[in-house]
Formats: sequence, C-alpha cells, structure tokens
Amino acid sequence: MPVPENYAASERLRDGRSVEIRMLRADDQDDMLAAIGRTSSQSLQRRFFGPKRSFSKKEVDFFMNIDFTNHVALIALADEDGHEVIIGGGRYVVTNPGTAEVAFVTIDDYQAQGVGTLLMHHLAILARQAELRELVAEVLPENTAMRKVFAKFGFQARRGSDPQIVCLALPLR
Repeated sequence: MPVPENYAASERLRDGRSVEIRMLRADDQDDMLAAIGRTSSQSLQRRFFGPKRSFSKKEVDFFMNIDFTNHVALIALADEDGHEVIIGGGRYVVTNPGTAEVAFVTIDDYQAQGVGTLLMHHLAILARQAELRELVAEVLPENTAMRKVFAKFGFQARRGSDPQIVCLALPLR
C-alpha cells in the first residue's frame, strides 16, 4: 500500500480530461492560494460557511502543515496550457480517535466534472488504510452538489449541534 505522503493516482474527469490526485506538499502553497483566487465567493462560502476571500498566516499554516496521520490533504491537478494547476482539494482531519472530518473545494471551472468524487474516493482509501472508523462532514443545506457526492459514498445524516448545517457520517468497515 502506498504511504500517504507519497500517494498519487491518475484519474479522468467526466469530460475525459486527465487529472492527477496526489498529496498536498509544502511547495504547493502558492499554487493552492492561486486556486483559491480562481474560486468564486459563493463556492468559498459553501466550503467555509461564511464569506472568505483571504486567509491569515495561521490559517495558511494550518492548511499547509500536513502530518499525513491526523491531517491528510489531497489535491487534484489538471493541465492548463502546458502547466499543472490545482483545480481542487480535499482533506480529512482527525477530530477524535478513529474519527475524521472531511472537507472539499473545487474551483468553479471544474465543478460538476467529478473532482469531489475522485478526491473523496482517494481520501476514503487513505482513511481505511489508517484504520479510521468513521468520516464525518458538515455541509450547508443548499450545497446539493456536495451532499450528492457524500450520498454516493453512503454518508448518512445525523443530528448535529447546529440546525443550519447538515451533519453526515460514513462508517468505515
């Protein structure tokens, strides 16, 4: 089995374009920030549950400092005019022993092409390899695209602390 920090896979989007799914590396920071810059305010709101156009140094450090055990992050890369660019990202963060929270973002130009599904598939592989028991997600009710991705994998709604957020959980067998 591949170790998380070396994880990489080649995939295809719904429209046939190829993408690489791989682990986020420290040298991806500028590309990650460029991808956020290409993401609409609405998409960022669905990911962060509020307006978000920039990140503090502390937030960037959190997103970039991956330990491959309690914090695992994957990115999706596509070729644009001969340059690989980040088109999406997904991560899980262990919140309790055996449980991790997952989250995703895809730049608008690549939404509805299966990026979230590909990232979820590969994060689930890594979560099972890490012997996690459960993945959880919090999603805004209006984020139907992400809710469909989670439903594809068998996530089920469960009671959460905030009635404005849909809480979902996937037991890993």
